[in-house]
Amino acid sequence: MAGHIRTHYTEAGSNGPTVVLCHGGGPGSSGEAGFGRILPLLADRFQIFAPDGVGGYGETDPYWPANEGAQSRVDQLEAFIDALCLDNICLAGNSQGAWVAAKYALTHPDRVSKLFLIASLTISGAMGLKTPETEGLRALRSYDGTKESMRRVMEALVYDKSVITDELIEIRNAAANRPGAANAREVFEEGQARLTRDLNLRLKFEMSHTLPRLTIPTVFAWGEDDTFAPAATGRELEQMLPNIPFHFIPKGGHQVQTDQPQALAKLMIEHFG
Repeated sequence: MAGHIRTHYTEAGSNGPTVVLCHGGGPGSSGEAGFGRILPLLADRFQIFAPDGVGGYGETDPYWPANEGAQSRVDQLEAFIDALCLDNICLAGNSQGAWVAAKYALTHPDRVSKLFLIASLTISGAMGLKTPETEGLRALRSYDGTKESMRRVMEALVYDKSVITDELIEIRNAAANRPGAANAREVFEEGQARLTRDLNLRLKFEMSHTLPRLTIPTVFAWGEDDTFAPAATGRELEQMLPNIPFHFIPKGGHQVQTDQPQALAKLMIEHFG
């Protein structure tokens, strides 16, 4: 129980610094689906927790309303970290999860020792950049509950199509279609729209005045072949965040941790270790 939310999480490793991983958005997303290929490469060095976010993700309670979109995930993450009595953690996130991780670090700098961010249109939007209309976004919006549409989503998120196994499609599609999940995603999207457009709530979303001043050691990684959040957007963001080193990884899509787990694990081990 993370606060009032029954939260499912994937755990790996048992030694070394504590690492919490925040997955991206989209139907079927979860800690396991988002970070499954990189977890074994980190498990011998770190104690890792990858929670499923509120809003219909993974196996977390779909009936708890995420009325403030990604901010509801930040609130859940805070409760999750408190429930497990974690402190002085290393925190990482991909896509929407990168914004969640960054927002938690900005709010609780005393709890986070290192931060690692991966390809995020949510962060670029919070920094004031225009969100490009991409193939990946169109695929995400076209999801209709079928395995075929889930495959289209995954083909937009990864560069190496060989990693899109029938098992992965089955896991993600089953999670996306469990009772309550579709309605939870609808509530989440409505909350996210309010968070980004309501003049009062947007103060919680924006990072243009805070992320450039973050003093926690941070690294940003981006796939060179990302068709969801183009590398060009990452390079725009790089100019706005001169204190954060960026790494652009060849043959990496939006889930670069899935396409290039060895390359990303090397960066994470160097940063967190």
